[in-house]
Amino acid sequence: MTGDDVRTVRAGRRTVEVHRWDKVLFPGRGDSKEYTKGDLVDYYRAVAPFMLPHLRGRPLMLERHPDGLDGERFMQKNTPDHYPDWITRVEVPKEGGTVLHTVCDDTATLVHLADQACLTLHRWLSRADSTDHPDRMVFDLDPAENDFGQVREAAGLLGELLDELELPSVLMTTGSRGLHVVVHLNGRHDVDEVREFARDVADALAEAHPDRLTTAARKKDRGDRLYLDVQRNAYAQTAVAPYAVRARPGAPVATPLTWAELAAPDLDARRWSIADAVYQARTDPWSDVPARGHALGPARRRLDALRGHST
Repeated sequence: MTGDDVRTVRAGRRTVEVHRWDKVLFPGRGDSKEYTKGDLVDYYRAVAPFMLPHLRGRPLMLERHPDGLDGERFMQKNTPDHYPDWITRVEVPKEGGTVLHTVCDDTATLVHLADQACLTLHRWLSRADSTDHPDRMVFDLDPAENDFGQVREAAGLLGELLDELELPSVLMTTGSRGLHVVVHLNGRHDVDEVREFARDVADALAEAHPDRLTTAARKKDRGDRLYLDVQRNAYAQTAVAPYAVRARPGAPVATPLTWAELAAPDLDARRWSIADAVYQARTDPWSDVPARGHALGPARRRLDALRGHST
């Protein structure tokens, strides 16, 4: 302890100062429990062994709420000058210049970001040393209303299609409204190829179930159908990181789960929070994911054959 409103926290090989430990970031509302900055720090320290493998080496966009959920939100791409010099940065090109993104390589960085009231970490789908070649492909299942049954059905249909393409996938709650279906890639395909493939998979699924699914980008064109969103697969786009806390009452967490858990009656997009996401992480729900990601070439040929396209 270094003062009434500052604590020093051990995080791996470093100690990190946390200011205003008792500041409420998530006010209690109805059935939602109140959580403080200290609670956020404790959660990220505990989940770090499971979360860091999904963050290391990746540019981040940081969602900060300095005054909690009731205050202003801003999205931070550039790393501020006052951040400690031991935090990794990576400079990546953008139109007309560059951006100096924060990279979270260790527990100490996670704790520092929590001290900065960074509630949610959004990661690139590629690594800093190969920003044009993603090693993750994400399908964001976004319901027309808060109908999680619609999300559950769409996830099952998408998982079946990807299995038919021999492209294994994993599942994650978003902590918001829907689910992410994630495919681990080998990083050899450029961002345009990955985005085009994701779009074609979504189109194929929507064509097979036109009354339930859509790829229409404009809300007015979707009706009551679930939107198969593949826009996160573009260059410099991000997706919420596994085990990241969401800026919503009750501090829900974007949490990996197994495909078997998709049928659990109590499952919804906010099933886990900072109160219990660490326990879910310890079950290692993505343990079946192979160490090496997949190539898209064979899956592309199967998809084209399925849709009756010549190659």
